[in-house]
Amino acid sequence: MISSIAQRRDGFDQWIHQINQICGAFNAQPLGSDFVGQIQEHQDGALKASFVEVCQARLYRTPLEVAAGEGGKYFAVFQLDGTAGMAQADNKVLLSAGDITLIDASRPSDFTYSENSRQLSLILPAQLVEQTLRFNQVRCGHRIAANSPIAMLSRRLILDATRQKCLTRQESEATLEAIVSLLRPAISHSEECADVHERAFRRTLSFIDQHIRSEELCPEWLAREVGISTRGLYRMFARNGLVVARYIKNRRLDLCAESLRQSRSEQKLSVLGYSWGFSDSSYFSTAFKSRFGISPGEYRKQHA
Repeated sequence: MISSIAQRRDGFDQWIHQINQICGAFNAQPLGSDFVGQIQEHQDGALKASFVEVCQARLYRTPLEVAAGEGGKYFAVFQLDGTAGMAQADNKVLLSAGDITLIDASRPSDFTYSENSRQLSLILPAQLVEQTLRFNQVRCGHRIAANSPIAMLSRRLILDATRQKCLTRQESEATLEAIVSLLRPAISHSEECADVHERAFRRTLSFIDQHIRSEELCPEWLAREVGISTRGLYRMFARNGLVVARYIKNRRLDLCAESLRQSRSEQKLSVLGYSWGFSDSSYFSTAFKSRFGISPGEYRKQHA
């Protein structure tokens, strides 16, 4: 009896250890004596996913695990078989086979598996999600119904992608971009907002994109051009959880990265940075490495 309990405990400890290695910092607890759990990692280029099979367990992240884990990502959770309960913030849903939900990895979350459940968890880089949805807030913790065209198309795409022998880096990135684009109507607050502040914010983001290559683009110049005070501009961005100067810098860096992925020329990196508003090549290189983890030159080689 003691031996079987010890074996189950060893199996549980091994399962949560693998979860932490593959998905990041999570905590867990068994919900009964019939716990079963296993995880299989799938990594191909930019695609980072895992197949999780589990029964009678709770998998969760408190602020402690969030602080210990890597930020800058979301989990798109595809319920393949069985059911699972999910909670994030004030949202609580029951996922059935075919349903999808989006989880913000920078916030606590809680999954409950009372019966046999099989999920595919796909990591979506925050910069990709937020760039695609940049005019809207990201909507997490909601159920995307299995019978919706969005769920059926995106589920088919990710399952087909995981069956491929070997995708190129560009093919895997294109797959991620396609999945985020497919899910966009369900994971963004896209409804027209009558609030005057929200409309002003969207106009300001559009104005930034129009002048993103200009060296003049800075908070003070932007405030004058859109007709508000600099202090009012800071407050507008703060209401949306953003810092205006950081948003401009990250937007430029994202567009630089896109140029590096798509360009086949060996344009000087200093010229590329200058063309997107970075007048100091050393600062451009440092900022790029801080955002993407590697230098612009290494990024270009990786995507060549």
